[in-house]
Amino acid sequence: MKATHNGALRRSLGTVGTYTILSVISLIMIIPFLWMLSTSFKEPQKIFTYPPQLIPSTFRFENYTDVFKLIPFEWFYFNSVYIAFLVVGGTVFFASLAGYAFARIPFAGRNIVFLILLSAMMIPHEVTAIPMFLFMRELGWIDTHLPLILLPIFGAGGVFGIFVMRQFFITIPKELEEAAMIDGCNRFRIYGQIMLPIAKPGLATLTIFTFVTNWNEFFDPLIFINTRKLMTLPLGLSLFTDEVGTAWHHLMSATVMATVPLLIIFFLAQRQFIEGVAMTGLKE
Repeated sequence: MKATHNGALRRSLGTVGTYTILSVISLIMIIPFLWMLSTSFKEPQKIFTYPPQLIPSTFRFENYTDVFKLIPFEWFYFNSVYIAFLVVGGTVFFASLAGYAFARIPFAGRNIVFLILLSAMMIPHEVTAIPMFLFMRELGWIDTHLPLILLPIFGAGGVFGIFVMRQFFITIPKELEEAAMIDGCNRFRIYGQIMLPIAKPGLATLTIFTFVTNWNEFFDPLIFINTRKLMTLPLGLSLFTDEVGTAWHHLMSATVMATVPLLIIFFLAQRQFIEGVAMTGLKE
């Protein structure tokens, strides 16, 4: 009886210790976000005061309205939103189709083709930047949003999506598919009516990864976009820094507004995301 009590006590202490460590780590990780939020309401001369003030003595809400007066922030926001949604939709659709094919449809050279696709993820983006720029220039797509939409869908981001969906589909029991075939379902019906509803956690995982990656993309817009009105948010935020310095209060205000969609997407799909990450690593 005493041994049982001691074992329960050790487990309780272990749980308390685990939650304490996680709470400390969470606090450390959230401090930069709180500082960004605090700076967004500060006056310029009070940003670097010592000792630092987490809560401003006076809240300067004009920082947020000034952002729209200094740069076409609403256009940057619109460009990022619609590009991100197109990239997420295209990546999820094509990656789920290809992932299902690699996981469930046997064909000659399937594993070899899959390995060749995975090798595309191993090539640094900087290596392909110049050839891709020259190719886009030949197509007349420079200073348009087409490279920012198509390259992530059919490039390394799409390959990553195929990998995620394949790993998820191979965890689904084959008996479901076999029963559907006996009932007369073809591959497309199995994919649309059976596999996709079951694969919601995997789809949520891919959606979040793709959205966050595309939303924060800076390198490709810097290469392909020249017109200010076509810029995305990451590129537009750089306009607050010039040869004189950085307008930190405006930059932090704009960054807070740019972070809102990321938080919304994550909290809406949080449970499916955690489940999808856990199941993506499983093998058949």
